[in-house]
Amino acid sequence: MSTTRRKPRTQLPDIPERDASPGPGPRLHGDAPVRNPGLPFEADEILGLRVNRSAVERRAATLPDRRTVKRHWQAAWLLRAVTCLDLTTLSGDDTDTNVRRLCAKARQPVRADLLEALGVDPAGIRVGAVCVYHRYIGTALDALEGSGIPVAAVSTGFPAGLSPLRLRLAEIRASVEAGASEIDAVITRAHVLGGRWRDLYEEVGAFRDACGPAHLKVILGTGDLGTLTNVARASAVAMMAGADFIKTSTGKEPVNATLPVGIVMTRRIREYVGDTGCVVGFKPAGGIRTAASALRWLVLVREELGRAWLDPSRFRIGASGLLTDVERQLEHHVTSHYSAAYRHPMV
Repeated sequence: MSTTRRKPRTQLPDIPERDASPGPGPRLHGDAPVRNPGLPFEADEILGLRVNRSAVERRAATLPDRRTVKRHWQAAWLLRAVTCLDLTTLSGDDTDTNVRRLCAKARQPVRADLLEALGVDPAGIRVGAVCVYHRYIGTALDALEGSGIPVAAVSTGFPAGLSPLRLRLAEIRASVEAGASEIDAVITRAHVLGGRWRDLYEEVGAFRDACGPAHLKVILGTGDLGTLTNVARASAVAMMAGADFIKTSTGKEPVNATLPVGIVMTRRIREYVGDTGCVVGFKPAGGIRTAASALRWLVLVREELGRAWLDPSRFRIGASGLLTDVERQLEHHVTSHYSAAYRHPMV
């Protein structure tokens, strides 16, 4: 792992209170975020982290009321959510046909007539990535050829993450060789539950090394971690080890992405960026199915990290069914009528 020294704390982009625009805002490092090189492991720093659960829950309860986004501003925020979407299919009954249809939706995530009515250039609206199992990387690459949409693959014994480490690393390397440019890798939750922070650091570091040029999104499985303090510590360790993104959940846990967890993780990112100047992205996943819930996550990210994070290079939403409801809301904005879900097919 790199032994990059800490840099003086930098000030995050401020958040204009009167501006209802979702972005795009300035980037921290020119046209593209600098990839996180990681830091040496510091056990004392990890063990010193504590989370006041009641304070976090109070903050989460107030978030929906902090920004009321209506009318054309709401449409703009929903379109921003689309561009930050990792359109996902991770089912046991996935087929090549389903993946190809999902990729067709990724190429044109919002109906052309709605974009025309909104005065939006269709070329500027595409999803952040398409996320599939390793088996379907080739299918997705073929279906997305020429679109510029990256293919992400879940890895490391997803969703449990309990296969032998050598097999998990081989799976990452195989997915990168197959053409995946992003890897969503799940950690061993037992490392967190047992307080084995160095083991977690070394595991994530091995994931990062196996990824090579592909970006690493570390899935914490927050619903399995027991406490918000564990979430904070696992987030910090993953970033120390070189994670490019930290992600809440696999989507398969009983409890997936929640606003309190999101607050804890984004504040760890804020501290890390302040200490190092390096960007780490954030991805909530699992249970985000409605346009209203997507707006809450956008508000959380803007409030905690600033408008520069409302960009697919720094923020993703992992979801499969969300896009249908977003399209329904956009059609309501255009026509003042809600449409049936079948008018916005996914796969």
